Amino acid sequence: MTRPGTATVFDLDDTLVDTAGHWPRVCARFTARHGHRWQPEDTTALHGNGHWAGYVAGLCGGAVNAADVVDACTTEMLQECAAGRVRALPGAVELVLEAWRHGPVGVATASPRRFVTAVLDSLGLLEHLDAVVCGEDVVRAKPAPDAYLRAAAGLRVVPSDCLAVEDSPHGIRSAAAAGMRVLAIPRHGMRLPADIASLPAAHARTATDALPLLSRFLTPRPALAGNRSPVL
Repeated sequence: MTRPGTATVFDLDDTLVDTAGHWPRVCARFTARHGHRWQPEDTTALHGNGHWAGYVAGLCGGAVNAADVVDACTTEMLQECAAGRVRALPGAVELVLEAWRHGPVGVATASPRRFVTAVLDSLGLLEHLDAVVCGEDVVRAKPAPDAYLRAAAGLRVVPSDCLAVEDSPHGIRSAAAAGMRVLAIPRHGMRLPADIASLPAAHARTATDALPLLSRFLTPRPALAGNRSPVL
C-alpha cells in the first residue's frame, strides 16, 4: 500500500482552473498579428508545454521572442481574469481546501507569475498556499522535475512526501521524475500515453471525483497551525 504523504502540489491550468480555451485564443490573436493562422495542432502543442512562449514565438517568423509573447499574452489573460472569465474547474477549490486540511499545499505551473497570482487571488486560494512556483522560477520546464522539486523545497518536505495533482502527460512525467506520487486528472478525460499510464498513484475524471482519492493518499494533520503566510 502506498505510504500516506503530508503535502500536496497542484498544477494550475486545466487542473484547478479552466483555461483550455483561453490561452489558445489569446495566443492565436497574438500570432495573427504576425501573419500566422492558428491551427488545431497549435492548441494541442500548448497543453502542458512549459516552453509555450517559445513555441508561440516560433510561429511568428522571427518577429518576436518568448519574452514578448509572455508579456503580451499575460496582459490579455489578466483581462480575462478581471472580467471573471477564468473560472475554477468544478470541485477544484474544494480539492485544494481538503489538501490544506492535511498539510502544506503548493502550486507548480508553467504560467507567468502575474497571471498565477491574479487567478489564485480571485479564487481565494492564496492564503492556503505555502509555495507557488511559476514559469519564470525554473530554467527547465516540465517534463523536467525542476518545478516540483522547487515546490517541495518551498514546502520544506522531501518530494516523496508529496502528492502531485496533474492533468497533462508532461506534468505527470515532471512530478514522477521529482519522486512524487501523482493523482492524475486528465483534461477532458483524455487518454494518457501508454509510457506514463502506470506512473500515477491514481486517476480521476474530475476534481470532484478526485476528492476521496486525495484524502486517501494524505495523512491528516492533528491541528492546523493557524494562518500561514504564503510563499510567493
